[in-house]
Amino acid sequence: MCNHHDILKSNNKDFQDLEKQIDRRHFLKTTTLGLGALALGSLLNTEKAWSSIANANNTEAILENYNKNRLGLPHHLPKAKRIIYLFQSGGPSQMDLFDYKPKLVDMFGKDLPKSVIGGQRLTGMSGSQSTLPIAPSIFNFKQYGESRAWVSELMPHTAEIVDELCFIKSMQTDQINHTPAITFFQTGHQLPGRPSIGSWLSYGLGSDNENLPTFITLVSKNGKGQPLKSSLWGNGFLPTEHQGVQFRAGKDPVLYLNNPDNYDGHDREKMLSYLGKLNNIQHDAYGDPEIQARMAQYEMAFKMQTSVPEVTDISDEPDHIFEMYGKDSRDPGTYAANCLMARKLLEKGVKFVQLYHQGWDQHIACPSGLKNQCKKTDQGTAALIKDLKQRGMLDDTLVVWGGEFGRTVYSQGQLTEKNYGRDHHPKAFTMWMAGAGVKPGFEYGETDDFSYNVVKDPLHVHDFHATLLHLFGVDHEQLTFKHQGRRYRLTDVHGHVAKDILT
Repeated sequence: MCNHHDILKSNNKDFQDLEKQIDRRHFLKTTTLGLGALALGSLLNTEKAWSSIANANNTEAILENYNKNRLGLPHHLPKAKRIIYLFQSGGPSQMDLFDYKPKLVDMFGKDLPKSVIGGQRLTGMSGSQSTLPIAPSIFNFKQYGESRAWVSELMPHTAEIVDELCFIKSMQTDQINHTPAITFFQTGHQLPGRPSIGSWLSYGLGSDNENLPTFITLVSKNGKGQPLKSSLWGNGFLPTEHQGVQFRAGKDPVLYLNNPDNYDGHDREKMLSYLGKLNNIQHDAYGDPEIQARMAQYEMAFKMQTSVPEVTDISDEPDHIFEMYGKDSRDPGTYAANCLMARKLLEKGVKFVQLYHQGWDQHIACPSGLKNQCKKTDQGTAALIKDLKQRGMLDDTLVVWGGEFGRTVYSQGQLTEKNYGRDHHPKAFTMWMAGAGVKPGFEYGETDDFSYNVVKDPLHVHDFHATLLHLFGVDHEQLTFKHQGRRYRLTDVHGHVAKDILT
């Protein structure tokens, strides 16, 4: 008695043709590790490309021998191979940390002149105030390093590494509220749905590791403040294998990756093989490239079952490393532990690691709130820079520190000699970059005496994105993706590379 499969096989020519195609794919699978791996192979082995050009001196010769991928990238010789982006969610107060304004001391409590505000938008929280009293920082500043950079007493560890940092004191954004501002910084657009920076880099440059995602996100545990949504590290309209993968603290760093209880997983590979055959049939029928993306994700998930437990185990780090990052580094999920984890992920070939730390939104009790945040983040941040440098990784690793906007010079709410609040300020704030391709011990841009307006070398979010891509060898105008009839890019129709900060 023949079964249903045999009846279909004998009476359905289309089914017979599909089975022949499956047989051919089975041959390809057993000889090339699968179509997904075959497609992925063109994006891998960049280490070989780097090693082959390491001794070349001529730029044109280097680019000629560089192993460009299917998109023809990189466009020029990159300075950066990988990046850690330390995103400080909430908007750190630039004049309390890095943008020293001593003249404000004599203006305590005076109303901020309307000529300084100009036509700038205020939030509803402070726009209803009858006065906008100037609130000088209560923290002491000193100059550090050969660069003589001004740093607040709140950042003693960062003060030790200023000669490695490129301070950008003239950052500007278009968004004044948290959700659109964070989304704008991470995707180049204020509305969710566009690909994130890490997704663009993953799409354009591919992976340096076969067993881990190109783009990984770490969020400090027990964070309070503005909510962080997965769209911030999402792939948008790019293929789904380019989305960021969030690693969490605890026994399950990646959700739904581990096998269920009482399941040993021995037949998982066979199940994935059959699933791949079904997906191939569906792809032949519909031609949807997202099906191939799904196949690549299944392959990656299977590999991650063994690679993730190894890379997330930091127990083998020596004591002096934990001491450098601070006592919190022994507590998985803290900011310091995530900084240490980020370094380890880079060593395993991950290209983009994004850290999110909430809690920088100090509308009231700004001084005490800042003290708390700096205590949690300062040592881990500085240790990361020191650690990368001592391992020889800082030269080709880009590190970015900053939030979605800055804070106002005037106090939101009641002002006293020891306390003030600060509202959102999008038109003048400070970030820093370090490592691959940026000038160390350098300051770019300048604000007025109120840290309210940029008076020299403004740098917009689009310019920041263009510069970041440039450091990876990518022309921001050329990395595009066609979606719904239009070609999109990270910088939309804007952006200029800030060449003055480049080495």
